Amino acid sequence: MAREEEEDKGRVQMLIAMKGHPGTGKTTLANSLASTLKLPLLDKDDVRDKIQSLQPASSSASSVLNDASYRVIWQIAATQLRLGLSVIVDSPLSRRAHFEYLAQLASSSGARLLIVECRPKDEAEWRRRLERRAEAGGGPGWHKPSTWRDMQRLLDGYGGCTEYDVADVPKMVVDTTAALEVEELVSSVVQFIEIHSHRGPRMTSVHQGLNIMD
Repeated sequence: MAREEEEDKGRVQMLIAMKGHPGTGKTTLANSLASTLKLPLLDKDDVRDKIQSLQPASSSASSVLNDASYRVIWQIAATQLRLGLSVIVDSPLSRRAHFEYLAQLASSSGARLLIVECRPKDEAEWRRRLERRAEAGGGPGWHKPSTWRDMQRLLDGYGGCTEYDVADVPKMVVDTTAALEVEELVSSVVQFIEIHSHRGPRMTSVHQGLNIMD
């Protein structure tokens, strides 16, 4: 027991932020990480799905509900961190402003922010996954890209703003279309998280097929 307490004293709280476009396997990986590490998982789409019925027939309303979904998960994340828990936040993290908010939240809580980005190199496989997901879960009120054309419109709308500098925040970039077993992928991400979970100087970026970058 004493040894476990000493090990805990050497650890820091973590705010693990997932990053990636729809259909990249981000949520699947987040679920596996949360299950393996026994950490609370806050999924922006869980909130968005539940408040979708509040949306009137207006494109501007969609943006309002999307922003509200972010605010909800951020507030819950702040509560978990205040309670001394590490937490995983699953959202696209496409806007630098969202990253900056999480960085500020981590700093004010004394937690360490880590980013796990899902970036598939095989675009054809990414497209197949996106469209399979839409077929399985789509329908009236579906608020995610349903076709590859929808995905391209979304990316065009971002105008390249999804690629931004995260300064000295440790980041692992994961190719979710690489020829790896899910367990192997999760194990590598867990190792990345473990490296940064101890007090002391942080390492710099990493990449892999898998991929790690700080």
